[in-house]
Amino acid sequence: MPVEHEQLIEAAKKARQNAYAPYSNYFVGAAIVDDRGDIHTGCNVENAAYPEGNCAETNAIGAMVAAGGKRISVIAAVGGGDDLEFCTPCGGCRQSILEFSDENTRIILINEEGQIQKYSIDELLPLAFRLRQARL
Repeated sequence: MPVEHEQLIEAAKKARQNAYAPYSNYFVGAAIVDDRGDIHTGCNVENAAYPEGNCAETNAIGAMVAAGGKRISVIAAVGGGDDLEFCTPCGGCRQSILEFSDENTRIILINEEGQIQKYSIDELLPLAFRLRQARL
């Protein structure tokens, strides 16, 4: 059974509750559906030795890879201070998402009002740097 976008967004919101962001007070959660239909989550984890922290999207990708997932089908990211705002992945996360994406991968963002924005990785990272496709 495919994972519904609402279920994925809720998983990202739940991960966001565990974010460690005492410096920026900007809490982010991410949830991925991989090529097998499994969900993997991550949250941002800051560090006093900036920029040594990790983004939610990168942590979710790491969880996916550690569990044996190979491709991102869809990823949801939610973030903000007190309220959710459209939280696009940073440049480094866009490159990491690209590594595990294809032309059908979608990135879903949501704000406090429940409005949803969907993007392809090519929309968020035009003219992306690509090496030859790694064998996964």
